[in-house]
This record gives sequence, structure tokens and C-alpha cells, in this order.
Amino acid sequence: MRRSTLIVTGIAGAVATIIGLTGLSVGAVSAMNGSVPDFGSATGPSCTTPQLGGTVVNVSLRNMGGSMMGGDNGMMGGITGYGMMPRGAMSLSLDRSSVSSGAVSFLATNDGSISHELVILPLAASQVAGSRSVSGGSKVDETASLGEASATCNAGEGTGIAAGSAGWVTLDLAPGRYEVVCNLPGHYAAGMYRELTVT
Repeated sequence: MRRSTLIVTGIAGAVATIIGLTGLSVGAVSAMNGSVPDFGSATGPSCTTPQLGGTVVNVSLRNMGGSMMGGDNGMMGGITGYGMMPRGAMSLSLDRSSVSSGAVSFLATNDGSISHELVILPLAASQVAGSRSVSGGSKVDETASLGEASATCNAGEGTGIAAGSAGWVTLDLAPGRYEVVCNLPGHYAAGMYRELTVT
């Protein structure tokens, strides 16, 4: 009986030690990086967005795992390793799947813990969202881009929308099918794309 109690006590102590060391490791790594540990969710935009024209499409940009998953670009192993997150590790969602043609504003809110962006690309008649080829730079070809929201707390192009912030763009869209993507390295392959139909 006494031996069983000692074994159970030893196991409980080991588990408590592992949990404590894990917490200390996360804190130490965060302190070395000059940040507070972040496990993946922001509370919403930290900037004020202007009145946007036309139909507004609200876009949520997300990642799982927070800063523990890699560098600011969201890749496990960093840029040099190209150890990509598996498909589904990140997501992009739209609050509607179709809009009328004309002025369409995209309000991209980064609800994740790493930088994201938003790029609008036309889809060919038989093309399926998520089927674009990813190049050696871990990105899709965006030469046909109609516009993007990649500036923190601002409209148009920038270096990425910071976690907890927003970016926006207003475009004049003709009827057709479009793919809304995040094209930072590895993000498209990790699941950041959706289709939008314009009627």
C-alpha cells in the first residue's frame, strides 16, 4: 500500500514538473523575443476603419497555434526551412459568398497571431478555389491580381496586416468568380483561400 502511494505521488510530481517546465520554456522564449506569449487569437481590429464604399465583404484571417508555430510569416521552421503548415492550419473566411457587381470593399481583419494579407484574383471558368499552383517561393502567381489589402490600419498594399489589426481595399468588380487569398509564403497552401461570386 505504501509503495503504491509513493508511485502515485512520484507520477503526480513528475507531471507537475513537466507542466511547470513547459510554462517556463514558453515564457523564456517569449522573453528572449521581447514579447508576451501568444497562443493564437486576437480580439479584433486595433485600428479604426473608415466608411467603406459599395458592398462590404468582411474577411477573417486566422491561424492556429499562435507564435509557437514559427516566424512572423507563419511557417514552421522559418523562411529558410520552408517547413510548411499543413492545409487547414490557417483559414480565411468571408461573411458572404456572393455580391452584386460594382463597388465591393473588402475589410480584412487579422484574427490570428501572425501577419496576413488579402489578394483578390479572378477564377477561370473551370478553376476551383484552392487549386492554384504554389511556386518555389511558397506563393501563388498573383500577376492577375485585381487588388489587395496588405497594409496595417490602411487601404491597399503594404507589408502585411499585423495581428489584431485590419486592412481594406475597394474594387470595381465585374460579374464572375473570384478567389480571395492570403499570399504570404505558405499561407495559401495552409488553407487561406475562398471563392466569391459576383453577379
